[in-house]
Amino acid sequence: MRIAVLSDIHSNLPALEAVRADLPQVDEVWVLGDIVGYGPQPNEVIGVLQQLGARSVLGNHDGAAIETVDAAYFNPDARAAIEWTRDALDGNARAYIATLPEMRRDGEVTAVHGSPRDPIWEYITSPGVAAANFHAFDTRLCLFGHTHLPVVFRELDGEVEALPGVAGPAVELDRGRWLVNPGSVGQPRDGIPDAAYAILELGDRTAGDSIEFRRVPYEIGRTQQLMRERELPNRLVERLSYGR
Repeated sequence: MRIAVLSDIHSNLPALEAVRADLPQVDEVWVLGDIVGYGPQPNEVIGVLQQLGARSVLGNHDGAAIETVDAAYFNPDARAAIEWTRDALDGNARAYIATLPEMRRDGEVTAVHGSPRDPIWEYITSPGVAAANFHAFDTRLCLFGHTHLPVVFRELDGEVEALPGVAGPAVELDRGRWLVNPGSVGQPRDGIPDAAYAILELGDRTAGDSIEFRRVPYEIGRTQQLMRERELPNRLVERLSYGR
């Protein structure tokens, strides 16, 4: 099975459209939360995901947009963007977000936004944090987002190592257990402004599993123009140019 793994789209329709145009033939599309927030087109992004039949989980920005997650811990810019998003969401978008679970499991794959032990809020930022989370899920592979940084953590023989999620040849998920972050479609923060996503190949008895990280340029200026028109915080507008 081949799965497109997207995360942290953040209402950035041009970035999502670029990813959709780049997609190879896949069996499913999985989205790891934070579909909305920050960006200017939440309803349009959700419409595209519905067209794709995406299987999504809830992110902290998603929950805050429909007021089921407390936004008190957001920084002022993120909170201002969420307040705008709450008013902008149409009925279809609200209903879609309200159906999203905090965690999905299918076979040997678990999907969350933050982490297995705290699906909404925890950031997995280091091998130490990853090590603590391997005890919180029982599948061989867990997909997560939230940090906006593409990375792979592998647990093998009690040791955890981090491997960078660099576009190029696929990473073979051979031995051990794995935590995988595809990076962010709509707000990359690894210094590369191109939209990030990944292709997960789930093999059979003759072929193993692998993850391929991909980067796609998109019309950043278009998203920035719409953000300015909607009077979203300028820092959120400018950071798209730098991938930070």
